[in-house]
Amino acid sequence: MLKQETIYGLHSVNAKLSNDSKSVHELYVLEGRKDQRIQQILNAAKQAGIRVQFCSRQVLDEKVHGENHQGVVALCDPSEVYTEADIPRLLESSKKPVLILALDGVEDPHNLGACIRSADAAGVSFIIVPKDRSSPLTAVARKVASGGAENVPFIAVTNLARTLQFLQEQGCWSVGLAGEADQSIYEVDLKGPSVLVLGAEGEGLRRLTKEHCDYLAYIPMNGSVSSLNVSVATGVALFEAVRQRVKGK
Repeated sequence: MLKQETIYGLHSVNAKLSNDSKSVHELYVLEGRKDQRIQQILNAAKQAGIRVQFCSRQVLDEKVHGENHQGVVALCDPSEVYTEADIPRLLESSKKPVLILALDGVEDPHNLGACIRSADAAGVSFIIVPKDRSSPLTAVARKVASGGAENVPFIAVTNLARTLQFLQEQGCWSVGLAGEADQSIYEVDLKGPSVLVLGAEGEGLRRLTKEHCDYLAYIPMNGSVSSLNVSVATGVALFEAVRQRVKGK
């Protein structure tokens, strides 16, 4: 029997019910809560025939090990797992120039979740991370992603550099963010099939990852701070690609 998965948070649970309600076995809701956002989830659960249990805050806290559940927890079948073998299919199925996010060494699940949220908002085709030195797609990351993890395929690859090379062979241009780059992200053409590659805070991109990028670019910094949180930098870079693509239509 497959191990069941716990998802929590209003956005994450709502997205799960909207996209894959058949995988949800049980819903746990904070007793006494009757606001509109919870009611929307309860209505969706009723329509899908999902059992709902009303619980105390203490019970919900225990189910998510003290994380912020926002009064709702869902017990589900494990989400679909994407692998490197799925990349050609995902490339082929895209109806527009792909925009791919590669994260090299982002180990904090909160940062990962925030990156996924931005990726979903920007219409990213899929996300790739290395299997080592990277946060997996945990319940915490899903919660922070606010439903984005239920929409954007997430792929942990054995060798990130090799995957970048494969994507280049398929016609994608890879752009790595690095403070020492000679051009800003606003000078790089992101209208075509693109992979935006960001590294961990402090360390940045690994050497081999940099070597497999077609271009390196930096985000201009005009204040006293020298760098941005990786999730903020991800949002800036992704929405520069979105801006170019909308403008280029």
